[in-house]
Amino acid sequence: MPKTKFQDAVFSVMMVCVMVYAMEVYNIALTNGGMTNAAFLQALKDLPMMAVIALVLEKLIAGRFALKLAAKLFTPGEGKPIFFILAMGAFTVCMMCPMMSCVATLLYKHAGSQFVAAWVQTAATNFLMALCWQIFFAGPLVRFLFRHLFRKQMETDGTAVDGQQAAA
Repeated sequence: MPKTKFQDAVFSVMMVCVMVYAMEVYNIALTNGGMTNAAFLQALKDLPMMAVIALVLEKLIAGRFALKLAAKLFTPGEGKPIFFILAMGAFTVCMMCPMMSCVATLLYKHAGSQFVAAWVQTAATNFLMALCWQIFFAGPLVRFLFRHLFRKQMETDGTAVDGQQAAA
């Protein structure tokens, strides 16, 4: 999807914000014994710090490895692009979930000597939610918003728009 470094930065920030916000709401709801309206507000308060941490981890570690792993399974630009997109999303979650669960455990759980157990439990609790949220909601939403945000630029440079090649 992103073709330039600027587009890549915008896409990454959008994806990180959507994923981090949803996972913050989810974890606050788990901690409080259920969903409340206050969870949405509290997640907004936590979003800036957690999003910066997630963006750094995604750019330095997860994004690079996810790309390499997905490229081993599917050649970018060949075949159906959805397979490569899904592989990227899945591999990114596989790496980001343990890392962000570690950060959340350090910042919010106050686990002390039970840190490893709390981290493993947090990662296990978060993994399926993160994977489903990425594949079925965040990924499609962010790609939709990204395509519409950069529609004119994508049409003028001849890249795919809405799954079809732009007219030259």
